[in-house]
Amino acid sequence: MRYDDRRAAGRQLAEGLEELRGQDVVVLGLPRGGVPVAAEVARRLGAPLDVLVVRKLGVPEQPEWGFGAIGEHGVRVLNQDVIGEAGLDADAQEVVEAAERAELERRVRSYRQGRDALPVDGRTAVVVDDGLATGATAEAACRVVRGQGAARVVLAVPVGPDHGVARLREVADDVVCPQTHRILGSVGAWYRDFDQVSDAEVTSLIADAARSLPRSPAAAAPPNREVLIPAAGAQLGARLVVPDGAPAAVAFAHGSGSGRHSPRNRYVATALNRAGLATLLLDLLTDDEALDRHNVFDILLLARRLHAASVWLRRESGLPVAYFGASTGAAAALEAAALSGSEIRSVVSRGGRPDLATPAALTRLRAPTLLIVGSLDTQVLSLNRLAADRMHCEHQIAVVPGATHLFEEPGTLTTVAELARDWFTAHLDRPTADTPPRRSA
Repeated sequence: MRYDDRRAAGRQLAEGLEELRGQDVVVLGLPRGGVPVAAEVARRLGAPLDVLVVRKLGVPEQPEWGFGAIGEHGVRVLNQDVIGEAGLDADAQEVVEAAERAELERRVRSYRQGRDALPVDGRTAVVVDDGLATGATAEAACRVVRGQGAARVVLAVPVGPDHGVARLREVADDVVCPQTHRILGSVGAWYRDFDQVSDAEVTSLIADAARSLPRSPAAAAPPNREVLIPAAGAQLGARLVVPDGAPAAVAFAHGSGSGRHSPRNRYVATALNRAGLATLLLDLLTDDEALDRHNVFDILLLARRLHAASVWLRRESGLPVAYFGASTGAAAALEAAALSGSEIRSVVSRGGRPDLATPAALTRLRAPTLLIVGSLDTQVLSLNRLAADRMHCEHQIAVVPGATHLFEEPGTLTTVAELARDWFTAHLDRPTADTPPRRSA
């Protein structure tokens, strides 16, 4: 089936993305041909639209052989295998990047006309083009968006080759392509009208979309700052976001050696910020410490550092503190919340390992606790149920249908964010020793 034109392709493409309606999504069109397609997708989803300008870094003398890609804000993605095979030294890489960076900035100025790029940090980024040929540009775009902090990357194209779509599923979290063909030929062959898109048309579409964005103060993202927190013998890197009028702050305890750059926790943190809550994403281990797997499972060390960070956070922000823990970080959050005088308002665990906390901590815990587990993460679900049986505080297990351990399935991480938001906002009153514990199924 041939599409009438790019806008018709965008309308059909949007049907396969309908589940994203109402979620925290930004649609990014690849210039030039991808922007008219993306404009229709954004309109149908009610999502903001922006242009995604990327430049492939080609090996000198063989420019089609890419050794990386660059995007805005200094984002650089390199393929070390190609660099090694091509024998590129640092000077050669810098020469190529300087030229491509200049062209990228020229195009950005032309398309945006002085407007800032829409933030993708912690959001679902839908990367749209008018079709896949080699797939190199689409792959570069997905990697660049991931480097900009997108929590989930969805590649959406109207048509592409079977092998190319399959390969890009390893780069993007999801690929939506209504038409795949074993032998594609040219992309233009699948359109009745495939006229060249001008820079002026791209600029006009982006400007029209920018004018339609809400301009209320609530739509603006709160400021964030990078900080260093002294905690249990280390200086911990952290990212603090405090919206105006925040009633509480949530400190994140990452798991399995992850840290403040975790895209999943950044996605949840952004959702909490939009609900007015402050967040602290922090590294519980230094880079050198994270190389030793023993440290990743040293729950008591992680708990001491999380506790120290929460004391700092309470003093810095003047706000009561809650915890969000993932994987092994959930055990650290439970241990820290159970410490005498911790005054933690509530705890949320995502795919957590509460079984790694000491039995005494689980029994002593008084902060209302929500344990979120994927229905397909059966072993961890069993471990959460066993740990919950030891708890005497108010607690609940929330099972997310169709989710595995990392909540990579469409819509599941959004469910996690909504559950966490509702739990934190429902438990803003600090639990005290006089408050009788409650249990919920």
